[in-house]
Order: sequence, then structure tokens, then C-alpha cells
Amino acid sequence: MHKNKFVISLLAVISGLITGAFVMALTGYNPIKGYQSLLKGAGLIVTVKADATIFDIIFNKRFGDTLLNMTTLILTGLSVSFAFRTGLFNIGVAGQMLIGGFFGTLIGVKLSVPAFAHVPLAVVSSIIGGALWALIPGILKARYRIHEVVTSIMMNYISLWSVYYFVPVIVPGEFETESAMIKSTASLRTKWMTEFFHGSNINLGLFLAFAAVVIVWFILEKTVFGYELKAVGFNINASKYAGMKVNRNMVLSMMISGAFAGLAGATFYLGYAGNIKLGALPAQGYDGIAVALLGLNNPFGVVLSALLFGLMNAGSLFMNSSAGVPNELVSIIIAIIIYFAATSLMLENLMKRFTKIYNKKGGGK
Repeated sequence: MHKNKFVISLLAVISGLITGAFVMALTGYNPIKGYQSLLKGAGLIVTVKADATIFDIIFNKRFGDTLLNMTTLILTGLSVSFAFRTGLFNIGVAGQMLIGGFFGTLIGVKLSVPAFAHVPLAVVSSIIGGALWALIPGILKARYRIHEVVTSIMMNYISLWSVYYFVPVIVPGEFETESAMIKSTASLRTKWMTEFFHGSNINLGLFLAFAAVVIVWFILEKTVFGYELKAVGFNINASKYAGMKVNRNMVLSMMISGAFAGLAGATFYLGYAGNIKLGALPAQGYDGIAVALLGLNNPFGVVLSALLFGLMNAGSLFMNSSAGVPNELVSIIIAIIIYFAATSLMLENLMKRFTKIYNKKGGGK
């Protein structure tokens, strides 16, 4: 990441936290106690017992829950950032994640095979589901130049009500508002990870998310295919002139973005939830936009951004119960951070102005 852009993102986070402290103080809460509770809830501050080992202190349940929250956000952030880097705005990640989760759940419920085959089949089905759901906006963009923001957000609601209809018909659960639970052989949860993090629902999805980060980085930075995708995003006409297959690249870019959203669905529904609850789109799909923005659309920046969001999401409940600070305040802090990140141009100009003044006064000698 460019150094200046990294500093701006860091300033956005610091500014958001400081503003959040003022909001807490103005509403009658202790900001120091509030942030302490937030860090305790995220597992970064631990009450050390006499017989605790260093592993017990670091790999505690609450930190496991932070990583659990981070896992899905990495993948939805990657989905959005991949599309951004190739000149597209995939706002349909929530729907692609839900469809991916539905495909994976379908395989997880209906298929009866050993775990070594069941898990890969369910995960691959989720990836295919997300990719296929993103194919339609990709074709409409490439063929008819219909803006992907319009088509992808409409696909969100089509996915919501499609799943609402098909779940009770194909994989009905114990209650009308949910699907059947997936078989244990299709679950991404493992006994050793649960025990390692003292009961957390953290699962193999974490490793899939890290693998996806490397894959995205490699595609975009080390392959001709990635170069062509970025070139189409920068300038369609120049890419056509250079002989690139612009329409094909647009469709493939949306499908790859959707594939990562589908993988996010696998990590959430196969790794955490175990089934699908009807009537709501997964919030992580929309959070991925904020994660990508704060992470500067860089795969490794997305990891750091997802960690911050995962930390705040995991710690918010404890902050509420321990310090009495409302959960909604965490959403306000996150919104302020994103606001500052979105005004990066303003922050960049301020940094240049301060640097110029500093150099004029001889501080740069």
C-alpha cells in the first residue's frame, strides 16, 4: 500500500475512535471504561488466572470470536475490492453470499458422504453459487452497459425471496423461518480449533479467507489476466484498442467477485450458523463495502480492516453489558471511521498543507 494512503486510513481510524470517545462522554458514558470493555470483549485484554498459560491468554474464546467475525468480513471485503480494482462496483455481495450459503447448505443437508469429500463439495458449491449469481449483472454490464450497481442490488432482493421460497420446499427446517441443519460432515467447524480457542465457533473458514487474500493478490499483481482486468477498469477504450476482450473481462471480474462472496457464504452458513435463517440478507455483505474502502482495496489492507471491524463487532456486546454503553454506539464509531476514510482526499490535502508549512519553517532540513 502507498505510504500516504496507509497513513490516511490510520488517521481515519484514530479520528473515528476519538470522535467516538467524545460521543460517549457527551451521552454520559466513560469512554476509557467503554474502550477497555470493547477490548476485553474482543479478547485483547484478558483477566489472567493463576494457572493460565501463554496460549490460554492469547488464544482465548473472545479473541476466537473476533477472528470468527473477521473471517467473513475478509471475504466480503475481498469481493468488493476485487470488483473495485477492475472498475466495477459490486453492491450485490449480500445476495451472492446468501445464494452461495444456500447452495452450500443444500449440499450439506442432502448429501451423505464422508467429511473429507462433503466439506470440499459444499464449499465449492457455495463458490459456484456466488459466481453464478454475479454472472447476470456481469452480462448486463458487458452486453448492454447497464450499471452493475442497479442490477446487483436488485439481485440482492431476488436472492432474498428466492431463498425464502426454496428453503421450505427443498430443505425445510424444524421451524418455518429456517432451513434444516447441515450434517456434521459438511461443517467447517473442527474440534481442535474449538478446543484451541476454548469453545469459540472459529472454524476452517479462517484459513480459506487467508488463502483467498493470497489468491487475489497473486491474480491482480502477478498475472497477465489480472493486468487485463485492471486495465479494463482503468480505461475501456484503451483496453479495446490494445486488443483485450473487454466484455469477457467484465463478466469474469464480476464472477470472481461473486465467487469470493459465495465463499463468504460458506464460511458463515457452513462454519458458524449451520443453517439459513429466512427473511434477512447477511449484513456482512454490506459491511464488505466499508472493509474494502478502509482497506484501500488492497488484499492485505482488507485483512487489517476486517480485523478492526471484527474486533468492534465482537466487543460491542461486552461493552454494553460491562460499561453500559449501547451497542448502537459501536455502529456510530464505525460509521465515523468510514466517513473519515471516505474523505481521504481532504485528509491528503491537509497532510500536504502541513508538510509544506513544516518544510517552509525549516523543519524538513
